[in-house]
Amino acid sequence: MSTAKAEPDALKAAARPAPGAAAGSQTLLRGLDILDAVAAGATDLAALSAALGTTRSTTHRLAAALVERRYLTFVPREGYGLGPKLLELGFRAQAAMAVPQVARPHLERLSATCEDTIHLGILDGEWALYLDKIPGRRRVEISSRVGERQPVWSTGLGKALILDLDEARWRDFYQVGQARGARHARDLDTWLARMRDYASRGVAFDHEENEPEVRCVAAPIRKAGGAIVAGLSVSSTAQYMDEARMERLVGEVVATARAISRALGWSGGG
Repeated sequence: MSTAKAEPDALKAAARPAPGAAAGSQTLLRGLDILDAVAAGATDLAALSAALGTTRSTTHRLAAALVERRYLTFVPREGYGLGPKLLELGFRAQAAMAVPQVARPHLERLSATCEDTIHLGILDGEWALYLDKIPGRRRVEISSRVGERQPVWSTGLGKALILDLDEARWRDFYQVGQARGARHARDLDTWLARMRDYASRGVAFDHEENEPEVRCVAAPIRKAGGAIVAGLSVSSTAQYMDEARMERLVGEVVATARAISRALGWSGGG
């Protein structure tokens, strides 16, 4: 198989449009279909033609144009593959969609629904770093602030950030930092048991471990590859956040985290 040089107007001349469709848009859609087919594992003209329902000559003109523009690669005896241009565009898209910018509208909707304080944060070395905060509408004050770092082990958001790690790493995080005024005595075995439960559920709690009378429900946010890139939490005082309400918030908090994750390119989960 060879890659004859693409004709200058290959993308325009590649295929006859369906009735009522503009030639350019029809050809563009078929070009995108080729990218999808290659991403799904098609590597030769026969497989691409079958996926698109087009002739080999039409498919070749489209594929050759995509190779010329670096959206595809072609290696003799190996076939077609995704090209470096897609990687470049992916990095640009990821850079343009900074987590706080993507997350903010989702956080605002969650805030309007639950009326509690919302936090967004990331893992900064061995600490949880707050990137955004939306104050609640209740007459309570949560003392956190944007730019502040808090221990991972004592905060719901911090625990959400490390749910995918193994127990050896959890133990490391347990040794770092002091809570503002933890209500409960520290006990590693109890904490590890809770972390196992949180990891299995995909959600984490703060039962006044970081600050007296403050409780929260938190969930991880994932990027395209599935790795945890951030976390969000809903926080309030024990007066408004008893055990029953914490459980009721789980579904909404997890759903919001997943919506943000999907906006960042993640395709997993429900």
